[in-house]
Amino acid sequence: MKVWICFTVFLSALLAGVSPAAERPNILFIFCDDHATQAISAYDGPLAGLAPTPNIDKIAEQGMLFRRCYVTNSICGPSRAVVLTGKYSHLNGFRNNGDTFDGSQETAPKLLGRAGYETAIVGKWHLKSEPTGFDHYEVLKGQGQYYNPRLLTNGKMVNHEGYTTDIITDQTLKWLEQRDRDKPFFLMSQHKAPHGRWEPAFRHLDFLEDVDVPEPPTLFDDYSGRSKAASMHEMGIADHMGDHRLMLEYSSKFTPEQFKKFDGFFRPKNEAFLAAKLEGRDLTRWHYQRYIKNYLRCVKAVDENVGRLLGYLEDHGLAENTIVIYSSDQGFYLGEHGWFDKRWMYEESFRTPLLVRWPGVVKENVENDTDLVSNLDFLPTFLEAVGAPVPEEIQGRSLVPILKGDTPDGWRKTHYYHYYESGGHGVPLHFGVTDGRYKLIRFPEKEIDDWELFDIQADPLELESRYGDSTLEEVQRSLKKELTRLRGQYELPEGELD
Repeated sequence: MKVWICFTVFLSALLAGVSPAAERPNILFIFCDDHATQAISAYDGPLAGLAPTPNIDKIAEQGMLFRRCYVTNSICGPSRAVVLTGKYSHLNGFRNNGDTFDGSQETAPKLLGRAGYETAIVGKWHLKSEPTGFDHYEVLKGQGQYYNPRLLTNGKMVNHEGYTTDIITDQTLKWLEQRDRDKPFFLMSQHKAPHGRWEPAFRHLDFLEDVDVPEPPTLFDDYSGRSKAASMHEMGIADHMGDHRLMLEYSSKFTPEQFKKFDGFFRPKNEAFLAAKLEGRDLTRWHYQRYIKNYLRCVKAVDENVGRLLGYLEDHGLAENTIVIYSSDQGFYLGEHGWFDKRWMYEESFRTPLLVRWPGVVKENVENDTDLVSNLDFLPTFLEAVGAPVPEEIQGRSLVPILKGDTPDGWRKTHYYHYYESGGHGVPLHFGVTDGRYKLIRFPEKEIDDWELFDIQADPLELESRYGDSTLEEVQRSLKKELTRLRGQYELPEGELD
C-alpha cells in the first residue's frame, strides 16, 4: 500500500510538471532593506576592510556573486512586489510606497505552494495588505522599528521584546524547527535593517567608535554637469537627515532599561556635538560619520544573523539541499553624491546585491560581472530551480542556466528602469535604459523635461551627462530606440509619461 501511495505521489508530481519532493531543493531567501553593495565586503568596496561581512561573504565564497543585478524600481515596496510577482510595477499594481499590494494576484508563495512546497515569510513585508498564499507569515507592522517589534502573525498581532534583527532570525529558526519535514520549504527571511532610522544593537554601539570612516569622493558633489534633477534632491547628508536619522532623537519604543542603555551611549556625544556648533563642511562630515557608523553597525547585526541561519542549515543537515539567496530591495547611498537614500537610476541605488549558494549546482567562488540580471528574475528562478513551470505572463527570466555557468542565447543586453514616486525626497519621476556601459535616463516632468546619458566605463561616478554629445550620437540614438522597444515589450501603457 505504501509503495502504491509513493508511486501515486511521484506520478502526480510529474503530471504537474514538477520534480518529486525528495529531489527538489529548499529555498532560503534572505532579503534586507537598503543594503548597498558598498557595505558588503565580498563586493570589495572601500568599506570592506573596515566593516567586513564574513557570513554574507560565505555565500559568495560557496556560490555566485552578481555584480550587475539591477532593480526595476528603486524603492522598498515596489521592489518587494516585483520579487513576489515577476512583473514590473505598472502590471503588479504597486508603483510606489503609497500603494496597497493586490494579494489576489499570482505570487511566489502560491506558485511554490502548488508545487508542493511549504511556504513562509518572516520579517519585513511593507506592502500594506495582509500577506496571502503563505502557509505561515509573521511580518512587521508597517515599517517596523529596531527594538521591540510587533509582528502580525497569521492574522494576530504579537509583541516582542528585543532587537528586531535578532528577533526576525529567532522567529525564522523557530519556523524551521516546526515546519512540515515531509515537504521542501520556501522561506523568505526579510530584515528591516539596514533601513533608516539606524538604531544599532547594544552589542555594536562601540563598533567603529574610534574610527574615521573614509568619505566617498562625491560627498560634496555640486551636481554640475548633469540635468537639474539631481540638484533638486531632498536627501542630503548636509541638510535633510533630521534628528531621528542622526540619533539626536530616537525612533523605537524602548523599555526603561533599554532607553537607559541606548541614551547613555548617545546623549554625551550628542551634547558635545551641539556644543561644538559646527558649520559648513565640518557639519556635513559629522553628519556623515554619525550616519555611516550607525548604518554599518546595523549591517553587522544582519551579518551575524545570516551566520546563525547558515549555521542552522549546517547543523541540521540542510545545507547541501538548500539554495541560499541573499539580496536587498535595492541599493543605497552611503554618502555618494552627498546622499543617504535611494530612488535614482544612478548606480548606487540602481544596483542591488545578489549572492546565490546552491551546492552541487553552482560552482564555488564565481563572480558574474557580465550578465544583466534583475529582481524581475527572482520568481522564475525560484520556479525553475524546484522544477515548477513558469507562467507565461511573468516578465523576468530564470537565472538557473546562468547559475549553472551557461548564459542562454538571447539573454537581455539591456535593462529597463522606471521610478514613479515623484517628489519623494525630492527625486522626480524618471525612467531609462542601460546596456551595462551606457545609461540613458529620461526626466519627463515639466519642471525638468530633460535627458541624461552616462558612459559608466569612462565616468563610473556619473558626474557628467553626455546627452547631446556628438561623439555619442549613435549610442544615444540606439538607446532611445531600445527604450521604446522595451516599453513596448514590458507593456507600458501607450503614451504613459512620455
